[in-house]
Amino acid sequence: MKIINKLPILPYSYDHFEPYIDKKTMELHYTKHHAAYLNNVLLFLKTTIYQDKSLSYILKNFDTLKLLKKDVLKNNLGGHINHCFFWKGLKKNTQISNIFYKEINKQFGNFQNFVEIFEKTAMQHFGAGWVWLIKIKNNLKIISTKNQDYPSFLTDRINMDIIPIIGLDLWEHAYYLNYFNQKIEYVRSFWKIINWDRANKLFLKVSHDSLK
Repeated sequence: MKIINKLPILPYSYDHFEPYIDKKTMELHYTKHHAAYLNNVLLFLKTTIYQDKSLSYILKNFDTLKLLKKDVLKNNLGGHINHCFFWKGLKKNTQISNIFYKEINKQFGNFQNFVEIFEKTAMQHFGAGWVWLIKIKNNLKIISTKNQDYPSFLTDRINMDIIPIIGLDLWEHAYYLNYFNQKIEYVRSFWKIINWDRANKLFLKVSHDSLK
């Protein structure tokens, strides 16, 4: 997986997803929160022997990095990776592919059941974090991760067999200006702007290294 060491250029304006994501939230989310995670990563690495290594290298070799305060790096690197993933996961007027739809029906019973489990997982997650649809060894699973943990951080060691397909930010900064305490409305609105074009492609990926 190639991870860039700068903020990705958004292919849409800050108000593009209104009313589901308001302009102010999108702008603050991107220019303040995401930017801070990336800046913290680069500042952290600047003081280490890994300052010239790519962020892709840092993720893939995270277990073997000889560093103090690795949790600081983990939290901020996760924040950068997760948000890069999130921005790409938003797009209007896309549709799930037939092959992906059939596999969801097969593994979750039906599509509505999948939606309900995803929403329930999001609502039952306490505090900050993310809700994901992942693929691991051809099995689809809905999980949540705490804080800025990337799905590959699910175990004590980095698991590069995990392929994230869909990810939704559950931090309050992602929705509170628009939805206040109505988190469920934010979660439900996600289905209106999910980028199925990208999810369809990620579903077909066979390795984490092939993600783009």
